[in-house]
Amino acid sequence: MALAPYPGDGRYPGSYYAASANPAPERPPLEGDREIDVCVLGAGYAGLSTALHLAEKGYQVAIVEGARVGWGASGRNGGQIVNGFNASLQTIERRYGRAAATFVAGLVQEGGEIIRARVRDYDIRCDLKNDNVFVALTEAHMRDLRERIAVWESFGIRNQELLDRNRLRDYVRSDLYVGGVVDRTGGHMHPLNLALGEAAAFETNGGTIHEHSPVIAADIAAAKPVIRTAKGSMTCRVLVLCGNAYLGTVVPELAPRVMPVSTQVMATKPLGEELAASLLPGDACIEDVRWILDYYRLSADRRLLFGGGTVYGGTDPKDIVAKLRPNLDKVFPQLRGVQIDYAWSGNFALSFTRVPQIGRLNANVYFAQGDSGHGVTGTHAFGRMLAEAVDGDLSRFDAFAAMPWRPFPGGQAFRVPYSVVGSWWYGLRDRLGV
Repeated sequence: MALAPYPGDGRYPGSYYAASANPAPERPPLEGDREIDVCVLGAGYAGLSTALHLAEKGYQVAIVEGARVGWGASGRNGGQIVNGFNASLQTIERRYGRAAATFVAGLVQEGGEIIRARVRDYDIRCDLKNDNVFVALTEAHMRDLRERIAVWESFGIRNQELLDRNRLRDYVRSDLYVGGVVDRTGGHMHPLNLALGEAAAFETNGGTIHEHSPVIAADIAAAKPVIRTAKGSMTCRVLVLCGNAYLGTVVPELAPRVMPVSTQVMATKPLGEELAASLLPGDACIEDVRWILDYYRLSADRRLLFGGGTVYGGTDPKDIVAKLRPNLDKVFPQLRGVQIDYAWSGNFALSFTRVPQIGRLNANVYFAQGDSGHGVTGTHAFGRMLAEAVDGDLSRFDAFAAMPWRPFPGGQAFRVPYSVVGSWWYGLRDRLGV
């Protein structure tokens, strides 16, 4: 089996998050042959959420991580708590019916609630703030946002407010936008510090984490599943696979279901209170509603963290700053030429339907993947759902797992060019305002 793709030595990339991370121990790798009740593969949000919920229930749980806690998307993302999935509720209702959409509507705010509970209950220092704002560049975007509010309200979710151009300036001072929507139950935080805090919480509940332990083989057909690393193995009663975009081909059954996609983020120098407040007076996180979007927010030390861009297949751009700076200049022309202190890239797992995937490969092997760039909240909700299933309550797990997934047209060989062509088409629609 191919080794999971951990570039270099598996240490954190040179991101702002890594540079400002809370102190955390470096956990020892898996060595020798071990046995545990539940083994979770991957110490990102999905794995940490699953493991912490199970540890709180009294299970003996070990996490095996190829690099460091939060090394992948969980420690590199935009830090935005955005309710919902990449696929909208109206899309889910159109594809799968009202009953499925009603079930999903009951989940879309759960992840954010779990995050806030974890931060509160375990005193996690991750600069948690409230409010996220979706911004529109065209009247067509505003029609989509009005439809979003109407659909969510039809499911009893009334936490969003439409903003005209003038009201939007309470949150973002840019002439690029015609309006937006604020979600009061959204927010933002330091994503790596959230992951590190959840890892510490897991350990206080008796859990064990093995870092620097890329899995090179997995025997999922055994009565007791076994994963193997270069220096050891872990046999377990239940295996939960949460490797997502960095699982590689260790489990061939899962590899064709998703495609790694990279997105990029950069951090300016500290801007100071006055300039920062003139850009984002509401201190909310912002994302636009285009197919390939911009997303940004202020850090605790008043840097602008600005992300966007997409590279299908998961490769890094040659020059991240050159890729992102033109969009930053369009949003905030007054920051033209501002010093960029950090720029980094990372992969998320994209599913063809843009709906996350959870399921079982057999009675003892569970998985979660494919959050498609909206995984901060979803992973936390799915972690609880996976823990419920392992604990014997399959009601919610089975309901979500029943939603069909579709392979990328043309398979793995053609999924990248297919997705590129699709992004060109939707990008053209954004530019034309339709």
